[in-house]
Amino acid sequence: MISAKDVQKLRQEAGVGMMDAKRALSDADGDFDKAFELLRERGQAKMAKRAEREATEGAIGSYIHLQNERPVLGVLVELACETDFVAKSDEFKRVADDLAMHVSWYNPEWITREDVDHDALQRERDLITRQASGDGKPADVVDRIVEGKLEAWYAENVLYDQRFVNAERFDGTVGEMVAALAQKMGENISVRRVSRMAVGA
Repeated sequence: MISAKDVQKLRQEAGVGMMDAKRALSDADGDFDKAFELLRERGQAKMAKRAEREATEGAIGSYIHLQNERPVLGVLVELACETDFVAKSDEFKRVADDLAMHVSWYNPEWITREDVDHDALQRERDLITRQASGDGKPADVVDRIVEGKLEAWYAENVLYDQRFVNAERFDGTVGEMVAALAQKMGENISVRRVSRMAVGA
């Protein structure tokens, strides 16, 4: 059985998206080391080395939502990269704007799982555990339920785990979209900061 923890660990160490990590673990029959090697063979684990390089350039993506011709919501997203050349490219700037538009709709609490507040995560875990345990299920079943519901919670609250709002432009999570751009550009690319402001909020 492939655990959510193994998928997350492989994502972090190989620098790939969730679906790529799951696919590699499935192809490797759950063997973590073998899955990592498969990702390297497929050229998907290159991000791990890129992630060590400093991203000091970038662009600010923006989105303004109008209501009756009046701006009522605005989003700024800092998308970081390594070089000025990539930062100035039309595709990079378009992705930055796409990310700002996405944030306007889904309003994530955190950018990555590593940013999630420990206390907030623990409260959610405790709540789900109490709900699942109350049904009298065995401990191993409760553990699976908790991990499954936490994955759904991440997908609702963490930017990189959210499915991108426009599937016609990119069918996958925001994290996978950023990783795909990084692989295409050959640079370490990441969302550094997000700011969302709404009238009356």
